[in-house]
Amino acid sequence: MRATDKPFNIDKMLVYEAFKAVKSNGGAAGVDGQTIEQFETDLKNNLFKIWNRMSSGSYFPPPVRAVSIPKKSGGQRILGVPTVADRVAQMVVKQAIEPKLDSVFLPDSYGYRPNKSALDAVGVTRERCWKYDWVLEFDIKGLLDPSPYCPQTYEVVANSLG
Repeated sequence: MRATDKPFNIDKMLVYEAFKAVKSNGGAAGVDGQTIEQFETDLKNNLFKIWNRMSSGSYFPPPVRAVSIPKKSGGQRILGVPTVADRVAQMVVKQAIEPKLDSVFLPDSYGYRPNKSALDAVGVTRERCWKYDWVLEFDIKGLLDPSPYCPQTYEVVANSLG
């Protein structure tokens, strides 16, 4: 039996656990200017709003605050800073779907995976450099560019992604 008549069954405790994870990560305020500490002053109400909107399917993320940060190679890049509430909502989704989706990935997939890092990928690559005498290089930058051999490459890939 479901606890509510909401279309999405999201446990309220999951929203609280997501907040604790967001709080432990720290971070700056988003476009609303609200810090984690300010969010926490009305925690019960703020978490209820997130839970209610997510479980009813009416949650829409607010805009992100754009912050310029310097690149090591010079110049600037724009970093998007979500609101605290949006970071909590994102964490709810991450904690709900990550265990189900992680099993679908290949063992050699290292990007944005729990308990895997870029350094792990580099370590495996170093081991394999000594083990194999061939190299396969792939440049993902132009992956979706149209090709004279298949001008619909982008459309085919985009359609396969849904």
